[in-house]
Amino acid sequence: MKASQVIKRYEAYCPQDLSMEGDISGLQIGTLDKDIKTIMVALDIREETVAEAIQKQVDLIIVKHAPIFRPLKNLVASPQNKIYLDLVKHDIAVYVSHTNIDIVPDGLNDWFCDLLDIKDTSILSPTKDSFGIGRVGTVEAQDFQSFAKKVKQVFSLDSVRLVAYQPTTKLISRVAICGGSAQSFYKDALRAGADVFITGDIYYHTAQEMLTDGLLAIDPGHHIEVLFVSKVAEKLRQWQVENDWDVSIVESTANTNPFFHL
Repeated sequence: MKASQVIKRYEAYCPQDLSMEGDISGLQIGTLDKDIKTIMVALDIREETVAEAIQKQVDLIIVKHAPIFRPLKNLVASPQNKIYLDLVKHDIAVYVSHTNIDIVPDGLNDWFCDLLDIKDTSILSPTKDSFGIGRVGTVEAQDFQSFAKKVKQVFSLDSVRLVAYQPTTKLISRVAICGGSAQSFYKDALRAGADVFITGDIYYHTAQEMLTDGLLAIDPGHHIEVLFVSKVAEKLRQWQVENDWDVSIVESTANTNPFFHL
């Protein structure tokens, strides 16, 4: 079957035009006009991902984070450029699904809410039409630190960063969440009445501003978006059965998280 058939079905579920302005989405490397046997789903494309794709004879990678995220000045075989050169050499196409999978209903932010038992959700920050990025909803009333421990456990983390004055005994019941690096939406979390905002990569000064404005936050890191891998693979397997696709679907097992904590 053609790679284009798979992507046509994917885009029926998660259209590119849901992406935020200036975002990178769609085909980034290779061609969709080719026969494929193996599809891999990955969060990132790094050296480990490419080696894995070559070893598994992958024809198409569906990835959340674009491998080319700033303009290339050359294709000299530097360590970074070798990632792209190896993909081209082995005819591995790369299709990117970034903020559109964050925005689409039954997408990444909704999957986060399911894992954390966040109910009665609505959009955190509208984008266009009736769509938006992030979610806000309710949880059973509980103390902040207990909920933070749940976040740590659900995402199998070695730690979470908490934005809070210590000690805090505040009860929380309304939670906003947006995967990736979404600190810029914290004012939307405040407007939505959230007690706590979950997102990655919170800056020092932004954390101070959050506290001044009365908002607690949990930073579980950017890498919790790895949930993309299993959930998109699950959808592909469902469509495989429905459409009788003759392809194999594999989930990347490469660890591309650049951080760990002592």
